[in-house]
Amino acid sequence: DVQLQASGGGVVQPGGSLRLSCAGSGFTFGLGDLSWLRQAPGKGPEWISAIDGQGDKTYYSDAAKGRFTISSDNAKNTLYLQVDSLKPEDTAVYYCATILSGAHYGGGYSPAAFGYWGLGTQVTVSS
Repeated sequence: DVQLQASGGGVVQPGGSLRLSCAGSGFTFGLGDLSWLRQAPGKGPEWISAIDGQGDKTYYSDAAKGRFTISSDNAKNTLYLQVDSLKPEDTAVYYCATILSGAHYGGGYSPAAFGYWGLGTQVTVSS
């Protein structure tokens, strides 16, 4: 079975940083694209970043560009998201997800582009 588990969240002050990790099992990293999404209280899921299977191409939403960095270690079956310069509006549960084969970045991804979702990790930005 495909399993994804995000970790690394916590409570940080504005301007702080976190490194989120997503451990995957049941599938082969490197054969497909992966993504990070988040869901803030009372809002729907928001795509924030994606990386191709080889780690050569990365994509970011406007909210993430310049502050978040996605990376992957295929040997460790782990996806990462370095989040810097955090703002209170970044408060959300962060999820990793597989991107379905055939779905391509077109300035973002539709909700139907995501396959398996992992358990999320809470990020709270507060002074």
